[in-house]
Amino acid sequence: MSYRIDKVSRLIKEEISWIFIHKLKDPALGFITITDVKLSPDLKIAKIYFSVLEKENRKIVLARINEVKGLIRGELAHRIKMRFIPELSFFIDDTTDYVEKMENLFRQINKENDKNNNDNQNDS
Repeated sequence: MSYRIDKVSRLIKEEISWIFIHKLKDPALGFITITDVKLSPDLKIAKIYFSVLEKENRKIVLARINEVKGLIRGELAHRIKMRFIPELSFFIDDTTDYVEKMENLFRQINKENDKNNNDNQNDS
């Protein structure tokens, strides 16, 4: 990724986080964290990844964000000076789900290994 794309991605991430905290005071959104912004090489499309504290509300939150993404883009245009403000697409970041799944698998493997080691020691 080029330095410029990286710099603009970080700026958009910071500003959208600020917008969620200070401008969108919608209780339906709950606690949202912007986890990543991926920009197209021409800076015209921004994929914004977010996580939600209440996992069971993810789809509802995504639908609500998509309802107000025009407002978010407009506010972003007021906060940053760019020739063109990118189109915003929001996505649920499920990285934490993947990490939890892997941790559970490792725990299960460790339990099975411990059980096998105890069984082997008892047989001796």
